[in-house]
Amino acid sequence: MPLHDPEPFTAPGRPDASGRTTGVLLCHGFTGSPGSMNPWGRHLAAQGFAVSVPLLPGHGTTWQEMNRTGYDQWYAALDSAYDELRSRTDVVVVGGLSMGGGLSLLLAARHPRDVAGVMVVNAAVSSQNKQLLAVPLLKWVLGSMPGLGGDIKKPGVAESAYDRVPLKALHSMVQGWRQVRAALPEVTQPLLVWRSREDHVVDEQSTRDILAGVSSRDVEEHVLEDSYHVATLDNDAELVFAESVDFVRRVTG
Repeated sequence: MPLHDPEPFTAPGRPDASGRTTGVLLCHGFTGSPGSMNPWGRHLAAQGFAVSVPLLPGHGTTWQEMNRTGYDQWYAALDSAYDELRSRTDVVVVGGLSMGGGLSLLLAARHPRDVAGVMVVNAAVSSQNKQLLAVPLLKWVLGSMPGLGGDIKKPGVAESAYDRVPLKALHSMVQGWRQVRAALPEVTQPLLVWRSREDHVVDEQSTRDILAGVSSRDVEEHVLEDSYHVATLDNDAELVFAESVDFVRRVTG
């Protein structure tokens, strides 16, 4: 299957009628790459927004390399990409898929005055999967397990992601979720949440925790009926793209 371009993507954007430039920062998920976000980023760029889709450390190389990285490094890379985008725009909206959604929420909590809105797709901040309880021990016995990437309903579409899950990195992500959940009350920005009705990677507990935890008064939850986990590449992708344009314009207007 053809893979979407896994390289980082940036677009300069153009000023609107008032002379302001709006930026959108998009973050991919665990073991993934910008390939899962670039079609979304290119759609936003076509609307005139400045866009940044960074590659997180340990991703886009090998799962062994990823096992030498962790949640704090992934967040630091996203924060750095935010600083770069903010330096060339007047206002920024952040968004992410899966783990990238959790990282985006953490970024919004830590930049309450500068992030204008948050968009998350099947965001991961918690799980009811009891198998995760064994990861702290398994990571010392097994380097990796079969991958979680490619949960896409649309035929003929593949995600540029590892086919193995690096367990030390997985444990770091699960520990990182605690940071995100603790920071949710600090999220006050408008929030747009997309959740796939059928998701084989992230369960509904994540969305429940997000909606219950944030302090945002402007919150929308949209259920995607025709996509699995990687909805940004799935049947509902165009819907996500269109709704995101409306959201960005509304919260930055």
